[in-house]
Amino acid sequence: MDNIVNPTFNWSCNHTWKRSAKNTAWCLLGCAIGDFGTILFFQLTEISFPILGIMTLAVLNGLITSVMLETIVLLRQNLDFSKAFKTAIGMSFISMISMEIMMNATDYFLTGGAILTWWVIPIMLLVGFLTPWPYNYWRLKKFNIVCH
Repeated sequence: MDNIVNPTFNWSCNHTWKRSAKNTAWCLLGCAIGDFGTILFFQLTEISFPILGIMTLAVLNGLITSVMLETIVLLRQNLDFSKAFKTAIGMSFISMISMEIMMNATDYFLTGGAILTWWVIPIMLLVGFLTPWPYNYWRLKKFNIVCH
């Protein structure tokens, strides 16, 4: 019966919500750099490439830039490279994947995919932030595990 949810888990801790929001925002920044950069590249160069291919590259590049950014943040906190990289990968990869998938799904459903416009970017960022935030809260509250 170890899989039963702890009935005393507290979802109303303001401090944890604020801390998890900060962690989620760092993750979002890293993901958005690679994701938006990829989409913008294809949009500006008008290279003929399938939308699914562009969106897949955007997700992969978003994951890469997020791991890079989080590794740099951890290095600045005096962790050695190996520990910083493993921490960036291990602690937030589920958040990054869910964030990337939902940002790109939002883009796809609102614009047809792989199109950045002034009005879709804030929506993509909001959805990208809100998707992993509860998971990050849960992980922080249950295990006291954070990336930053």
